[in-house]
Amino acid sequence: MCEYDYSANLLCWYDNNARTLPWRIAPNSVSALPPDPYRIWLSEIMLQQTTVVTVKDYFNRFIERWPTVHELAAANDSDVMAQWAGLGYYARARNLLKCARIIAHDHGGQFPNSHAALLKLPGIGPYTAAAISAIAFDQPQTVVDGNVERVMARVFAIQETLDIAKPEIYSKAAILTPPIRPGDHAQAVMDLGATICTPKSPKCENCPWALHCKSKQLGIAHDLPRKRAKPAKPTRIGYIYVARRTDGAWLLERRPQKGLLGGMLGWPGSDWSAKPKDTPPISANWTLANSEIKHTFTHFHLRLTLCTSTVEMDVTAQIGTFVPTTDFNRTDLPTVMRKAYDAARPIFRLD
Repeated sequence: MCEYDYSANLLCWYDNNARTLPWRIAPNSVSALPPDPYRIWLSEIMLQQTTVVTVKDYFNRFIERWPTVHELAAANDSDVMAQWAGLGYYARARNLLKCARIIAHDHGGQFPNSHAALLKLPGIGPYTAAAISAIAFDQPQTVVDGNVERVMARVFAIQETLDIAKPEIYSKAAILTPPIRPGDHAQAVMDLGATICTPKSPKCENCPWALHCKSKQLGIAHDLPRKRAKPAKPTRIGYIYVARRTDGAWLLERRPQKGLLGGMLGWPGSDWSAKPKDTPPISANWTLANSEIKHTFTHFHLRLTLCTSTVEMDVTAQIGTFVPTTDFNRTDLPTVMRKAYDAARPIFRLD
């Protein structure tokens, strides 16, 4: 079976089975509007290391509040970080703003339509540049995400572990990328991996490539792609301080722009290490909670000792600022900080 047949069969399947996504124009759509590079870019940045199910609501909220790249570029950093809270990998949000401002100020609000030019923008790597080029500008770029890796490894029975197999996987995906409808082809392979060629229970009976899938013929589809065992994540510990003033104001701080949770609003705390320093942000009677705050980041597990205190109006904060309860919104906090707030609520009798 030639490469063209692979793409033709896949596109036929995609035309009838494409997922409905808020950033996508349906195949064979009668809409006169072409794909919006802004929406494609925003969705691809959000989808890095994050699932489609999680991203949908975030994407819709961003588009409702900042429908164009010009409006996003003019947004306050703190507002964007607050909207991003809970989505994780916060460097993406900082680069999102940097990129939006470059597009608005240096490119007249128009995204570059070349792969090379896209790569020069903050937060856009080879995959994202290829995805924007293919989906937004219909250029025959090879788009390889985790779903595509799995599909290619199975179709061609690539049995090396992913860390070794990536160049071959990319090569196979490039061979199958057609000059016609490359954007739909890219989305079709991703949909195939997300809905049919799934990690644990591939639905081979519904796959348009089943008859020509080498791993299916060998009976090893469930075993691919093979992954090298990951080393165990280390555990770091620390202290987190949740203080509430008698008027209801909360003691919060804006984390430094660089580093984990950079630029996010949160509770003051110690360093996160094997031996953190217990350094409260204010002089107060602190009470240690009975339970720990547990959270997992990409490279480590975190266990935090929760310390709470109710303080008088005249207390002076060495770190952070007291935020009135009317200006406090739990959803503005990153996930680990929300966990601390939820654990503190019954202590402050807020439930």
